[in-house]
Amino acid sequence: MISFGLLAAAAFSLSLFQVRQLLIQGNADPAGVPQYHFSLYLPENRDAFFSEVIQGAERAAAESSAVLSIHSIEPFHNELEMASYAGMDGVVVCPYLEDQEARRLLDRLTARRIPVVLINHNSPNGQPWPFIGTNNFDVGRKMGTIAGRSSGDGQGKAPVRLAVVYSDKSPGIFAERELVEMGITVALGERLSAPILGLKTGQNPLGAEEMLFRLLRTNPQINTIIFSDANDTKAAAQVLIDMNLVGRVQLVGFGNDPLIQGFIRKGIIAGSITVDPDRIGYSAIKALVDLKTGGYTSTSVDTGAAILDKDNLDEDNPDGDSL
Repeated sequence: MISFGLLAAAAFSLSLFQVRQLLIQGNADPAGVPQYHFSLYLPENRDAFFSEVIQGAERAAAESSAVLSIHSIEPFHNELEMASYAGMDGVVVCPYLEDQEARRLLDRLTARRIPVVLINHNSPNGQPWPFIGTNNFDVGRKMGTIAGRSSGDGQGKAPVRLAVVYSDKSPGIFAERELVEMGITVALGERLSAPILGLKTGQNPLGAEEMLFRLLRTNPQINTIIFSDANDTKAAAQVLIDMNLVGRVQLVGFGNDPLIQGFIRKGIIAGSITVDPDRIGYSAIKALVDLKTGGYTSTSVDTGAAILDKDNLDEDNPDGDSL
């Protein structure tokens, strides 16, 4: 009995020691315990753009002692429908839904006092949800600037007959196409000699090739084509080569892909619009942290768009090395 008593006392002492060590560790490293659970709601199409959005969001979550979960915004999954019951500390939403449905779901989150941040496509209503993303009027203005520099007689005076190819792969730009076309019109002014022809590709990566073949055969008067997706841009450049139309039809692309950079260097693409999806995801999570800690964040953060053309490619790589 004495032996059993000693063993029991030793086990009890060891248990107390382990509990004490756990308490010490918990007090010494509070940053190791996640403070928030945020959710990111994106379209099913997880192309390179949205992959970079996720990377930026995950980086900000790691810096902010937060757990981040990724969900689908598609209505048939009902994930955003259930978000208000999931106990989230905040949500980031790409509201690529019909406007009335998006408003209903976002209002439900707000009614339950769940902080909401919108990215890449604003919801057209009076509710002041913070917005992180690009200004699509400015995107259009920069597209028009490239088109004006490159089209026509080389002196910036010839008429521009323009088509804009939107895509389901870049739904934010398509959703605000009126702003994009306003920006293009402002940049080109009187040089825009006819109404802008709007076209659209789907998720099929070969859709741009088929559309461009058809467009150039049925609308030979078009001398400038603007794209809003990187994959469509690369496909269109190859079509232009195959049809021997390089120099007659100017392409304005989208994205900073190495292949697009190569096409710009060769003069096949006049220039491209670049955005920073990593910054969008990062800024969105930081905005949620601000809302949780201080109750306030900036109403709008313009993450910007830039023009990529041969001039600034040469500035970055003055020796002309291949990229």
